[in-house]
Amino acid sequence: MNEIDKIFTAHPFYGKRRIAVILRRMGHDIGVKHTRTLMRKMGLEAICPRKKTSIPDHAHKVYPYLLRNVEILKPDQVWSTDITYIRLIHGFVYLVAVIDWYSRYVISWKLSITMEKEFCIEALEEALSKGLPEIFNSDQGSQFTSPEFTEKLQEKEVRISMDGKGRCLDNIFVERLWRSVKYEEIYLRNYATPLEAHKGLKDYFHFYNNVRPHQSLNYQTPAQIYFQTLS
Repeated sequence: MNEIDKIFTAHPFYGKRRIAVILRRMGHDIGVKHTRTLMRKMGLEAICPRKKTSIPDHAHKVYPYLLRNVEILKPDQVWSTDITYIRLIHGFVYLVAVIDWYSRYVISWKLSITMEKEFCIEALEEALSKGLPEIFNSDQGSQFTSPEFTEKLQEKEVRISMDGKGRCLDNIFVERLWRSVKYEEIYLRNYATPLEAHKGLKDYFHFYNNVRPHQSLNYQTPAQIYFQTLS
């Protein structure tokens, strides 16, 4: 599962067959069926159409995608959210984050041992206590289409945007964040417990927001871009 996570993070468009081939090249005696079983356990599927961390609920309302050809010009214009799998030495947890598109600033994040909607709602509530976006974008996962989640945005008169099926680049800024988190923190630390993961990620997100220079931001930090522009 650790090797699958590394392969998938590097190549999120790979499905079970390609991942099984790579695992066999690495010396693992594994077939496509067992690879599929492990990927399902981890909540992973090739990024197109979507990852299984984003399973839709057809009873929930789905909102249109609002960001086609929209130029991102300032902080708090667009926020985005997503869920990813975080491996531990024994087991795994799920991580959700809310990120500002313009500055790449991580506004809030939460960990959970399940993919229930509550930790996503907690992350949203924390983010909304710090600021207010014009548009909030997510995929069509049941955590984000649930009335408990969308009503909190509607109460603040935030416009809700959701990725269309098969639009694998709609949430590209969060996908880039996950890659950074995993290669710069998760794969280096080998967390043993959820508590250890929480402590490590708390330090990492402080580093990511306030210390780490971002090439796409002309080597400034997300916090510099986010707060200087707002002020």
